[in-house]
Amino acid sequence: MSPSDLAAPEDASGATLANWRELPFSRWSFRNIDALIPTEAIANAPDDIWSLPAAPRALNDFRVRAQGGGILDLEGFLAATDTDALVVLKDGRIAIEAYANGTTAATPHIIMSASKSITGLIAGILSERGHLQLDAEVTKLIPEVADTAYQGATLRQMLDMRTGIQIDPDAQRAYAAAAGWDTVPEDLPPTDLKTFYRGFTIKPQPHGGAFRYVSANTDLLGWAIERATGTRFTTLVSDLLWQPLGAEQPASITTDRQGQARATGGFSMVARDFARIGQMILDDGYRDGRTIVPPSWIDDLWTAGDRDAWRLGEWQKLFPYRNFSYRGGWYVIHDEPKTMFAMGIHGQNLFIDPENRLVIAKLSSQGAAVDNAAWAVTHRALPEFRRCLAS
Repeated sequence: MSPSDLAAPEDASGATLANWRELPFSRWSFRNIDALIPTEAIANAPDDIWSLPAAPRALNDFRVRAQGGGILDLEGFLAATDTDALVVLKDGRIAIEAYANGTTAATPHIIMSASKSITGLIAGILSERGHLQLDAEVTKLIPEVADTAYQGATLRQMLDMRTGIQIDPDAQRAYAAAAGWDTVPEDLPPTDLKTFYRGFTIKPQPHGGAFRYVSANTDLLGWAIERATGTRFTTLVSDLLWQPLGAEQPASITTDRQGQARATGGFSMVARDFARIGQMILDDGYRDGRTIVPPSWIDDLWTAGDRDAWRLGEWQKLFPYRNFSYRGGWYVIHDEPKTMFAMGIHGQNLFIDPENRLVIAKLSSQGAAVDNAAWAVTHRALPEFRRCLAS
């Protein structure tokens, strides 16, 4: 499928902080984040772009079962899962590329919580270079949270979502207001992420147990990374990942009112650059023979995740795979063919399948933050992409 618009872009009028994650506004806002939320640019290296040659495949026989039992072709699958951009790489070449809802090959799109996976790569690079001690307690770097429930939590536990943090509704409300993604309720003063963490008052729980997904872990990790290196998070991402990767467009990340990067969910990028990240991981951390992410870190993502922590965790019933783990911001399916993926709400996905030399980057504007039907169809499509691109 050649790049094309499958639907007309939505009118921008009416998108606000109160509704930007709702349809129809999200079809515009997800590609125009900087019109609603402060962002900071992440520079690429325009003279050193990683080439992705085109080797288009028609996939005329693509078929996947919809939730209602019907059969979808590729175009039907993209529409049913509210896909804004799809880039599929086979052997490092673009086999499929499609765009809709006003998104084009040059349009940055927010990747939501798939951002955690990018932050995990930065942590891995810094750890391998000796600039970040993952076994250190976060309070050693951020003493401002020493009297909070984060006391005793390590950076590794935050990366792997194994802290004992349980955010109650009041804390979640305050966190949302601090991140700058929502309108501030009238009963809360204007705030920011660092102020939120300093006043974090939930009851402490033991760290290091089962998987428990807490977005606040990764925003705090972003602050810890800046404190450990003395460098802005966006500068680190540009210098350590975006320029060496050969990204074709600058990326960006949302910031709070004080300029703190939203490391947990704020990255925006074009779909091809999202796919380049996947190809780099598929190639064991290399790009054209140059090391971007240490191969030892990539191997750690594949092999070191605690499957028992996942099995005992809160999401194990959501995934129909027997062997599963979460490590360094990445989900790993250990059943064959082994697959690693990044995932964000409203349908953001990056799948990496080394056995079949496949990378699938999918950006969406699904109406629900967690759309179980769209999620299930997307995962059922994985073997169909493998089958259609096997030769």
